[in-house]
Amino acid sequence: MRALKIAGAATAAVIVVLALLLIIGIPSGFLTSEIQARVERETGYRLTVSGGTKIGLWPKLNVTLTDVTLENPKDPETSNRLTVGRVQADMTLASLWTGHPQITELVIARPVLYHPLLRERTRVPSPSARPTTSSSEPGANALAIDRVTVTDGTVVAFNLRDRVENRITGINADATIDDRKIRITGSARASEHPLKFEVKATAPHPPVERQNMPVELALDAPGVLQAPLSAKAEVRLNGSVVMINGVTGTLGDDAFNGWASVDIESKPLVKVDLDFQRLGVATSKTPAASASTGAQPWSNATIDLNGLNYVDAQVRISAAELNLGDTRFAPVAIDAALAGGVLRCGFPNLGAYGGQVSGQLIVDASRGEPIYALTSDLVGVRALPLLQSAADFDKLDGKLQAKIGVRSNGNSQRAIMSNLGGTVFANFQDGAIRGLNVARMIRSLTSGTLSGWQETKEEATDLSQLSASFRVERGQATTNDLNLIGPLVKMTGTGTVDLAAKSLALRVEPKLVMTTEGQGRASDPVGLGIPVVIDGPWSEPRIYPEMAGILDNPDAAYAKLKEMGKGLFAPGGGLSSALGGLGGSGGTGSGDSGQPNQLGKLGETLGNLLQQGFGQGGHRGRSLAPPSSPAPPAPTPPAQSDPTAEPPQDSQAMNEVLRQLFNR
Repeated sequence: MRALKIAGAATAAVIVVLALLLIIGIPSGFLTSEIQARVERETGYRLTVSGGTKIGLWPKLNVTLTDVTLENPKDPETSNRLTVGRVQADMTLASLWTGHPQITELVIARPVLYHPLLRERTRVPSPSARPTTSSSEPGANALAIDRVTVTDGTVVAFNLRDRVENRITGINADATIDDRKIRITGSARASEHPLKFEVKATAPHPPVERQNMPVELALDAPGVLQAPLSAKAEVRLNGSVVMINGVTGTLGDDAFNGWASVDIESKPLVKVDLDFQRLGVATSKTPAASASTGAQPWSNATIDLNGLNYVDAQVRISAAELNLGDTRFAPVAIDAALAGGVLRCGFPNLGAYGGQVSGQLIVDASRGEPIYALTSDLVGVRALPLLQSAADFDKLDGKLQAKIGVRSNGNSQRAIMSNLGGTVFANFQDGAIRGLNVARMIRSLTSGTLSGWQETKEEATDLSQLSASFRVERGQATTNDLNLIGPLVKMTGTGTVDLAAKSLALRVEPKLVMTTEGQGRASDPVGLGIPVVIDGPWSEPRIYPEMAGILDNPDAAYAKLKEMGKGLFAPGGGLSSALGGLGGSGGTGSGDSGQPNQLGKLGETLGNLLQQGFGQGGHRGRSLAPPSSPAPPAPTPPAQSDPTAEPPQDSQAMNEVLRQLFNR
């Protein structure tokens, strides 16, 4: 009886232990050494299991390893390694008895892959290759895996010397394998950009090397790509080089084709040749418009180009249309070479807004802050959409010809524009200055300062040609030869364009052509006589007369006004031509010319009055205001008075003329 009790107690204890083992798992430290030996024998990598190994019996047979590290034993710095929080392999019991384990699911939780970024292409020590499988027994000892699940994975790409670290986080992927057909779906986050991917492939029979593998890829990366991408290709592994041939696909609704290759040994070498129907590249957005100036400043967001140091590339991209942010080019052919952190990008023949753009862009990111150099020729390019998309400036239109040679450095749009230096020559033809009517501006300047280009946005000044050459230093573009020629106006000027602040500081002298004969007139156009200042943000500058020009040389300024009076009213002048048909019997002057002759005399008389009145005011007080003290009495005139003598109330007459002409 006692023996039965002991046997019953022992049986109960065994049942309890078995139940606990089913739930908790059997400690299987004896398996660790065998697993480590097989991994190193098959792959050449060293496996370290810090958290131990367990065998679970419920709900299915499984082996669990915790705190696992996989690394290259020949890498002295062990910088290229994989750490995993937990690895669990579920398998069938029947496959164990046959000696060929069948893993139904392999779960890899919290893996972190550390990958060093190299600046130079060197031969990385590789682990010893596994023994070649005999052709008679291909993959005889290989594990069969039906499904692989990765949760919360991370890839860390880093360079200790440069203190660079980039991460792809939140990797969740699910891979299924069914009769050599592989399907991988998943999601991740690169920096602040989410992405989703799906890969389908058909694995060839072993050995895999130098055999074509059909692959299909679907990628959705908003913020990086402007539309979802899908592609098909034939992938072949040749040593360390992955050949990707027969690439076809779509980016959104637009097709592309070409080929690529990647040498993954040490520093990657990428070769790409792709042709797109339409290619869109997202760029950083500029901040909202400033409330004080109404202008949108250049973005201060950091442009990170460190990645150019860790890959070499030879790229050729062609497209029927390229959208770079808001800027459009069509067609496009670009050849680029990247080596040692220096990108050289040549564009021999870009179509841009009805014209052609050619040149070269060099970006040197090898020494910290990137350095940029651009040389370019523009021929026949429509200026308005180009300036509007590239510089947020919509006041100038016409066919643009330009030569650009500039350099800069900086990590943001604002820094690049602030450090810009070089030379620029621009010539606009057959266009208009939008929002500005020079003739109306001259009239308006006599009564006040203009705020902005024009109150009426539909106003414009047609131009036959606008040309200027600029010398750029530290973001300040200075010109001494600004020259505008229009059907009824000419303008010359000097000044500075602050490219960093998007502002103008120009001093111009507008001249009106007072005849319908236009610019072909033999005599010079009539000038305002007063320099005009254009100052402030280029979206809404202030426009006003420079009064110092009057104070410094009043005689010359008022002589110009007299000449303008003659130009306005003389025979053949603007108003004479416009009013010539109104002379008729209403004219009171002598001769056949009628009112035009009278207008000519009126112009001369107004010019004389302007000269006398302004001259008197200028010599006395050097201002437009009448003198504060009465003029000294004139000497007693002779009995026979001179009809041309100056009347004693010239200043009042001058004020009346000013009131009539300038509303003052």
